[in-house]
Amino acid sequence: MAINVRQISSLKDKKKFIQLLWDIYRGDPNWVAPLMMDRLKLIDEKKNPFYHHAEVAWFIAEDEEKPVGRIAAIVNHNHNTFYNDRVGFFGFFESYHDQPIADALFNAAENFLRRKGMTTSRGPENPSINDEVGLLVEGFDRPPVMLMTYNPKYYSELIEKAGYRKEKDLYAWLLSQEGAHSAKLERVAKAMQSRNKITVRSFDKKHFAREVEIIKRIYNAAWEKNWGFVPFTDAEMDFLAADLKQIFDPDIVLFAEMNGEPVGFGLSLPDINQAFHAGPKIPPGLMNLPIGVFNLLTEKKSIDTARILVLGVLKEFRGRGIDALLYWETMERAKKKGYNFGEASWVLEDNKPMNRAAQMMNGEKYKTYRVYEKTL
Repeated sequence: MAINVRQISSLKDKKKFIQLLWDIYRGDPNWVAPLMMDRLKLIDEKKNPFYHHAEVAWFIAEDEEKPVGRIAAIVNHNHNTFYNDRVGFFGFFESYHDQPIADALFNAAENFLRRKGMTTSRGPENPSINDEVGLLVEGFDRPPVMLMTYNPKYYSELIEKAGYRKEKDLYAWLLSQEGAHSAKLERVAKAMQSRNKITVRSFDKKHFAREVEIIKRIYNAAWEKNWGFVPFTDAEMDFLAADLKQIFDPDIVLFAEMNGEPVGFGLSLPDINQAFHAGPKIPPGLMNLPIGVFNLLTEKKSIDTARILVLGVLKEFRGRGIDALLYWETMERAKKKGYNFGEASWVLEDNKPMNRAAQMMNGEKYKTYRVYEKTL
């Protein structure tokens, strides 16, 4: 096998970059086919504002012009400014089960990062910490929920043999309405609500831009000390919000307020992957968008799970049980909408408060995602 790795930039090659997925995952019952239009938008340096402060190189590995692997090398200047380091990233890694293919891809990505002055390669991030993060290493028996990664089991072997080691694990906890409800949690939530005069309200669709601004402000303040955190820019948050606006359920996006001022929020989203997975399989190609929309509309009844994407409280208001109140209210309101399950993801392995909370609600740690690192 004569492997050739080349850097790409044209729309034609980017379509090949995406269409490779349908070859790699052919026959995998748990893979959820993406929408080609969504994937193209994600890697579009003009449309996606992430690339306004980042540099990226896209690589395809080919065997006699047949794509057999891919990778991206990413320099996130906002990350390096925030941490005052020189960490580069790899993302969008896909490969057949062949170590020479993986090695050739990582060599190309790492050489790009070295030329840009990076001293470390970390990933996968597709393309950033605020997008799809980590390699699935445990929990291959179920499809991924929305905006979470999925990959063949052998990817960890390819990555580790290319010289990468674990940097951080991320957990996904599966919660059920039956298991999560407890008299203790309800007592704590109600007591804290009464003692601190906390009110909880749902997202107001009539004031969409205002609500998004509140989420951005609290997120950028509350997560500042989290591992890997990089603040959203205004353009990035608007870009994400415009996408999520099409599928979100305002009844399970909640704000906790004290004296009328937002002090925390919980963002949960319907797992639309369930609809995509239940409906007709989406073929590769630019014309698959109508099929994807058809799946979402006709299979919406199959969605019984919400992804608990983000839940946090401003630092100065922690320790008052506001998080417990948000857990409780999320479960209660989700139950009324027919969400019987929730995936809390992702949670850092060393985030003791969040992992304890998931255990308290009888959650099952059913998937683990790994971020790898290599010194260049």
